[in-house]
Amino acid sequence: MSHSEALKVNELSPELQVLTIRNRFLEIFEHDPLLIRSPGRINLIGEHTDYNEGFVMPAAIDRDLVFAIGWADESDATLYSVNHDEFVRFDVADPKKITKPFWANYLLGVARQFVDRGYPVKPFHCVVGGNVPTGAGLSSSAALECGFAFALNHLHSFNIPTLELIHIAQWAEHHFVGVKCGIMDQFASMMGKEEMAIVLDCRSLSYAYLPIDLKDYSIVLCDTMVKHSLADSAYNKRRQECETGISILKKSFPNIQSLRDVSLDMLEKHRDAFTEKVLNRCTYVVQENNRVLAAAEDLRIGDLESFGQKMYATHEGLSSQYEVSCAELDFLVNEAKKLHGVIGSRMMGGGFGGCTINIVLKNEIDSFISTLRDAYYKNFHHEMNSYVVAIKGGTSVISLSTDQIKGINISPTKQ
Repeated sequence: MSHSEALKVNELSPELQVLTIRNRFLEIFEHDPLLIRSPGRINLIGEHTDYNEGFVMPAAIDRDLVFAIGWADESDATLYSVNHDEFVRFDVADPKKITKPFWANYLLGVARQFVDRGYPVKPFHCVVGGNVPTGAGLSSSAALECGFAFALNHLHSFNIPTLELIHIAQWAEHHFVGVKCGIMDQFASMMGKEEMAIVLDCRSLSYAYLPIDLKDYSIVLCDTMVKHSLADSAYNKRRQECETGISILKKSFPNIQSLRDVSLDMLEKHRDAFTEKVLNRCTYVVQENNRVLAAAEDLRIGDLESFGQKMYATHEGLSSQYEVSCAELDFLVNEAKKLHGVIGSRMMGGGFGGCTINIVLKNEIDSFISTLRDAYYKNFHHEMNSYVVAIKGGTSVISLSTDQIKGINISPTKQ
């Protein structure tokens, strides 16, 4: 398979994508695999609150990674990425981090945790591919980690509780990838429900599902197609700044554990103890936690207009107080605000690139996308991508009917 052929899997319909991954496994390993899908996610509101033990409102979407997994006769395990057209072999008894290909570390970290937690992993083959964009803030990393953890658990019949699988996936990102992410991405990818948002308490991991009635609106993501180099270092720096704020407040409020326990009044009374940057970071997080709870009430009563206004407020905070936006993201939000049929827009994800999330009237979507695309190219001289997404269920087993398997033969040419 050529590299260009390998990449085409992300352009296929969901059914053809599943069949492509299955058929690729059959070609290489010559037996029928177990099939798993694991989705990317959006976050409706509640950004950079998860690692501060706050509240978030994510949802799984109809952009998936598909895993085909089955037993191996040899002593090692084999991973194959259809999107990258690359193989990795490793010792299941001692999975180690590798320099390249880097994508494999998301999976190797998961395997490492299975071993370290005492689960007897046996040699297997796994093929993975799909259409969750990388670098767009849709958490393709969590889809990789959660899908693989779910697949290993299901293949071996370990019966590991879902919450433990979520923690295994998060550990892989922390220790084999190097991003100290909160729990939201893995939780949303694993626990999503169709047409439901999750209101998640990132301290207790208690959660509730809220129906999302978008009425005449859809969710449109506008991808800046950039990821500025300071993204990961700034993410970890923001964590440190929040922790600095807590250490200052603990002198007066020894019982607080995180910004989750802090009020705006507490910050105001002790503002002279903070640097301006640390005060801004803490103020944003406290305000954003309040916005998530208020936005949940908006959903309960069906007030999309009010929900959208909170999205705009979140973006302003992320841009001016938390300083994780960039010129491209700010431009897209400001332009979206001018257009008819848009009731909310903000940057989504870690920042410094990736996507904006927008709530747009269905009959205005084509105009919205074309107008923003033209304006973006005129200002930045490169393309904007876009995705209209629907809210779907979390990581799960895929069942194919006999008719589906026999009816479409889309096997790529053998190597």
